[in-house]
Amino acid sequence: MDLVQQIIQRAKSNKQRIVLPEATEERTLRAADKVLADDVADLILIGNPDEIHKLAAEWGLTHIDKATLIDPENNPKSEEYAALLTELRKKKGMTIEKARELVKNPLYLGCMIIKTEGADGQISGALSTTGDTLRPALQIIKCAPGITCVSGAMLLVTKQPQYGENGILVVGDVAVTPMPDAAQLSQIAVCTAQTAKSVAGFEDPRVAMLSFSTKGSASHEVVDKVVEATRLARELDPNLKVDGELQADAALVPSVGAKKAPGSEIAGKANVLVFPCLEVGNIAYKMVQRLGDAEALGPILQGIARPVNDLSRGCSVDDIYKMVAITACQAMDAKK
Repeated sequence: MDLVQQIIQRAKSNKQRIVLPEATEERTLRAADKVLADDVADLILIGNPDEIHKLAAEWGLTHIDKATLIDPENNPKSEEYAALLTELRKKKGMTIEKARELVKNPLYLGCMIIKTEGADGQISGALSTTGDTLRPALQIIKCAPGITCVSGAMLLVTKQPQYGENGILVVGDVAVTPMPDAAQLSQIAVCTAQTAKSVAGFEDPRVAMLSFSTKGSASHEVVDKVVEATRLARELDPNLKVDGELQADAALVPSVGAKKAPGSEIAGKANVLVFPCLEVGNIAYKMVQRLGDAEALGPILQGIARPVNDLSRGCSVDDIYKMVAITACQAMDAKK
C-alpha cells in the first residue's frame, strides 16, 4: 500500500468532520462527492443548498446528500457566532456589526464552526488566496500551544528507498514563513516532525536542521541561526530527535554522515528535513519533484491549533480529495 492509500485508510478508520467552504466550486464539489462515496470523512459544505443540489444534479454527483449543508446567508447560528467573534477580536476593535458580516464569509464561518467544536478541520484555496485562508484561521482558531508561526510541510515520495523512510521525506518550511528566526525555525522543526507522525505515519521522526555547513565546517550568521534553532527545538520538545547544523548529504547519506558528523544519531538517517529559510525549501522540493521525478504532497499547513489547509488555485479534484484525508489525519492528532 502506497503512502496516499495509507493516509486514506487512516482517515477512514476514524472519520473526522471537515469543512469545505468553497462548496459551489466544481472541483471542490466533485471531490466532496468522491470523499463521501468512499467514506473518507464527514463533510460540512458551505454554500447555498439549492445551488449545491442543482450543481450536483447537473454534474451527476450522487452522494452530496450525505454531507451537512450550511447556508452562510441563512444560518441559525449566525448571531451566536457573531457574538463569539466579537469577543475574540474585541481588542482589535471588532464590532458586532462587522462580526455579523464576517460570519457570512464562508472562510470565517468554517473557522467559527471549528472553534465551537462543530468540525475538526477546513480546506480552502481552490478559489481563495493563501492570505484569505490563513487570516480567519489565525484570528479565530489561533496557533497551537507553544507555537507562534505557521509553516508548510511537503511529503516527498521519491524513488530512492535508501533515503529517508523508505524513500519518503517530510520537509519544511516550503510555503509560509520567508525568513524564520531561530525561535521560529525551532517551531518549524517540531511541527514538521509532528506532521511526519500524524500524516506520513512515521513512528520515529529524525529531524535534520539543514545548512551549507556541517558541525562548524563553515562560519556565518545563518549557520549560527541553525545551530541556535537546533538547541531551541530540543528545549521545545525534549523528546524530539534532532541534530544540526547538517548539510543535505550529511543528513541523508550514511557514509557521508559518519564522516562529517561522527556520533550523530541523525546524520545519514534523517527522514525529516528542515530548511533554513523558505527560499531554500521551496526551490529544493521543486527540484526534487521535477528532476528526481518525486511525488510531492502538500503543502500541509502546520502550527494552527486545528488543521486548516490551503489548496493551489490550480488544484485538481484528486488534490482536494487527498487533502481531505491529510487534514483528517492532522485532526486526529490535534485531539490527542
